[in-house]
Formats: sequence, C-alpha cells, structure tokens
Amino acid sequence: MMTTFSKILKDLRSKANISQPTLAKEIGVTTRQIQRYESGENEPKLSQAVLLADYFHVSLDYLVGRTDKK
Repeated sequence: MMTTFSKILKDLRSKANISQPTLAKEIGVTTRQIQRYESGENEPKLSQAVLLADYFHVSLDYLVGRTDKK
C-alpha cells in the first residue's frame, strides 16, 4: 500500500529525472530499499529521511505529507 511518503518520494524522484539506483547511491542505501520506500513496504530511518529531504531540497514535513510547502 502506497503511503503519502512513498507517493511524494516517487514524485520527487520522477520530476528530478533521477533513477532509483542513482538515488540509492546518493543516500547510501540499496536500490531495493528505494523500491521498498516507493512501494510503501518500508519507511526510512530518520537519518535516511533527512538525507532524502536534503537531497531534494524539501523539508521533512513536506516529505511526509504534513505540509504542501517544500
């Protein structure tokens, strides 16, 4: 089941035209882990969520769907 987080992450990655393997390498996880995040199977640890937010230049609140303001 896709969560708000998984939808937002997939959308950010797609709009930035970044592949799952590239994103995985950038934040230090496996490609499979990115797939799990995007499918809603898993959610990242806080430290990984911070890396994702920093990578996409958005706030943690935006990344988890608590605000529409990036």
